[in-house]
Amino acid sequence: NPKPKKNIDINQQQTMTTNLDELRGKVTAIADEITALKKANPVDKDAIAASVKALLDAKRTFAQNNGGIGVDGKPWEEPLSKKEKKAKEKAEKAAKAAAAAAAAEGGDVGGKEAEDPISEGAKKKAAKKAEKAAKKAAHKAQQGGGGAAAASATSKASKSAPVVKAMSSVSSSASKRSTVSTKLVSNQLCYNPNVSLTERPVAALTVACLTNTMNNYSITSDRNRHSGPALGLPNGGELTGDNAIARYFARSACSNHALLGGGDIDQMALVDSWVDYAQTLTKFQQIRRVKAVAATLASTLAEKTYVVGHSLTLADIALFVCIGFPCEAADALQVEHILGGKRCPMIRWMKMMKSHPAVREATQLAKGISIDNETSFDPDAKMDPLVEGMNPLEGATVGNVCTRFPPEPSGYLHIGHAKAVLMNEYYARRYKGRLIVRFDDTNPSKEKEEFQSSIIEDLAMLGVKPDVVTFTSDYFKTIEGHARDLMKKGLAYMDDTPQEVMRQERMDRVDSKHRNQSHEDAIKYFDLMCSKDKEGGKWCLRAKIDMKSNNGTMRDPVLFRQNLLPHHRSGETFRAYPTYDLACPIVDSIEGVTHALRTTEYNDRDEQYQWIQSALGLRRVRIHAFARMNFINTVLSKRKLTWFVENGHVTGWDDARFPTVRGVIRRGMNLDALRAFICSQGASKNIVDMEWKKIWAENKKEIDKYAKRFMAVDKTENVELIVTNGPDDSESVFVSTDYLPKDKSFGKRLVRLSKKVLLEKIDVEGIKVGEEIVLMRWGVVKITKVEGGLEGELIPDGDFKKAGRKLSWMADVPTQIPVTLYEFD
Repeated sequence: NPKPKKNIDINQQQTMTTNLDELRGKVTAIADEITALKKANPVDKDAIAASVKALLDAKRTFAQNNGGIGVDGKPWEEPLSKKEKKAKEKAEKAAKAAAAAAAAEGGDVGGKEAEDPISEGAKKKAAKKAEKAAKKAAHKAQQGGGGAAAASATSKASKSAPVVKAMSSVSSSASKRSTVSTKLVSNQLCYNPNVSLTERPVAALTVACLTNTMNNYSITSDRNRHSGPALGLPNGGELTGDNAIARYFARSACSNHALLGGGDIDQMALVDSWVDYAQTLTKFQQIRRVKAVAATLASTLAEKTYVVGHSLTLADIALFVCIGFPCEAADALQVEHILGGKRCPMIRWMKMMKSHPAVREATQLAKGISIDNETSFDPDAKMDPLVEGMNPLEGATVGNVCTRFPPEPSGYLHIGHAKAVLMNEYYARRYKGRLIVRFDDTNPSKEKEEFQSSIIEDLAMLGVKPDVVTFTSDYFKTIEGHARDLMKKGLAYMDDTPQEVMRQERMDRVDSKHRNQSHEDAIKYFDLMCSKDKEGGKWCLRAKIDMKSNNGTMRDPVLFRQNLLPHHRSGETFRAYPTYDLACPIVDSIEGVTHALRTTEYNDRDEQYQWIQSALGLRRVRIHAFARMNFINTVLSKRKLTWFVENGHVTGWDDARFPTVRGVIRRGMNLDALRAFICSQGASKNIVDMEWKKIWAENKKEIDKYAKRFMAVDKTENVELIVTNGPDDSESVFVSTDYLPKDKSFGKRLVRLSKKVLLEKIDVEGIKVGEEIVLMRWGVVKITKVEGGLEGELIPDGDFKKAGRKLSWMADVPTQIPVTLYEFD
């Protein structure tokens, strides 16, 4: 979603939004209070005056906190008194009359020609005549009586007053709004984020979600738009108004116009009448609208679920908008409160509407336009706050999210895969949805059972527990059926062009010689490709999209090819296999995936992904892009990593120098640190080559919380220190110290003391006689001798803060434990 132009953080934005919502609610409450006071008997004028003053103060405060924009979404203007209004109207009329009179004589107000002595009455008469002619011309144009009559009227008016011509032009253009040029691009939906929910295109968004066409449109915000929501049309025009856009979406998506009443003319008329009724109520306050709709629907919904017919229509949606679009829990309670807690058909209908997944998705889309504003539909189903760095999923609602991680079983998972799977898991768990792990096993040449098993093990290492594990190979027959469907529709063809020639033709945007092949020939060659005949190996299935496209992936990509090697799961059942580009969008739609998280390297293929789903009439899936995780001087290609393993340059896929999941975990990567690091990268689309030291620094912070403290000294590069007043070797003296000084709960350990201790050689370079050092966990030692061997004296009450060096050490006793440390750089 587009971010606000102001440079403020998300918390501040959310606070501002909350304050504006509170102020909007206050304005509504005071307005309702004024309405009630006016109906009271007797009328308390003083109370009304006080309430009106409070209402103006609330509106003024809202505008001040909303950049000068009022509650109605228009620029705020201070209200005028009756006397001021009268004076303003009088001045405007006088100016208008003077302008019309001057125009009638061909002169300019204030110019030399205007100095001619014309009576005030003559000026007024000319002005009225001009205004009357303008209204007549505009009326004829609006009534469809254009042509010669309208042109004649306009022409006559223009002779006496040029002002009339301008007015007529405005009227004419207003009757052709769809052809007016617009700054919006085709299928761009734009609206003001400062207006209330019901002034946003919630009906249009609901229709788009119901018809599964939301992916066809882009949503943007414009704080300077005060004329309601607008949609850019393919012909360069602009469509304004929520209901108008909703009708356009419904007509564009369904041939039978089910949301508009289907093919039944009576049903369509009923839907239109209900939409018009809902529109007429918008000028009233919410209390009056709710009560009016409840009374009207009492008989209509007495024995029905929907307002018109036996399915959801635009009539239901328009009426739901009319009562405030109470999809959120707080809004629904407010509607029930207005009705005094009465149980009526409208309450049942409202609960059905607010629980509809498409209505909830539309609410989230409408509210999340300008900031990361997530909607609360059920007080008992609250989500955890977003982890810093992560963004909300577009249109995602609790319980209605399904993500997937589709690894190819052709190698072991690496750190890049870890980011993908952990992000998919994070969103699935946060929205209380499902996580699918699907093996994309469409290429028998690369895949092995070993890799499939290793991926399951690696996921367990990462702490990922998928809700279900599936295989693309389980859908081969279904995918093949969809491929045949594309050929029958003329959207795919078989091609035997050599690979190098095909690549060059795609670069040069040249059509294949088989592009206009009949579907009978396409099916014949497809069957040959799917047989055991090696002759079928030179044929492949290509999508028929657009060879002139600037997007190379849309230039008739390959969708199916022959491979006679046995598949590691299906054996020799199939002889031809779909490409990832064909299989992924089909299986994503079939398995119920709602959000496909893909790295930005797939950006060009996203258009192809959506084309396949649209061409096959499949449920559309939202694509959520994020940047892949790259590291400096690090190879993440599975093909290249396999080379290192097969040529014996590493000990295996779990080599601690390898960027595989097994490698980094063996090297000491903490899972919590890995998750925190990946979340800090978040869903950003900026590709950055990171340094390993950053992720290991995060790892150190996490390990520091629980790592027990021990000391070690280099076995060869060490120096002996004699503590002259220390315990002899024959004595077994120990001191008790904390395992973790910052957290006493980890307990204590014993440290052996001795007259002879070992220090790191590098730690004592330049040490001098008289210098005080600290032997960690023991005490302060004053150096008494350097030449011929270090000696020192333990100072029982030595000052730790004054000592310059704080050193690790070990008692030089036979019970030392040897440790081998490996460092990989």
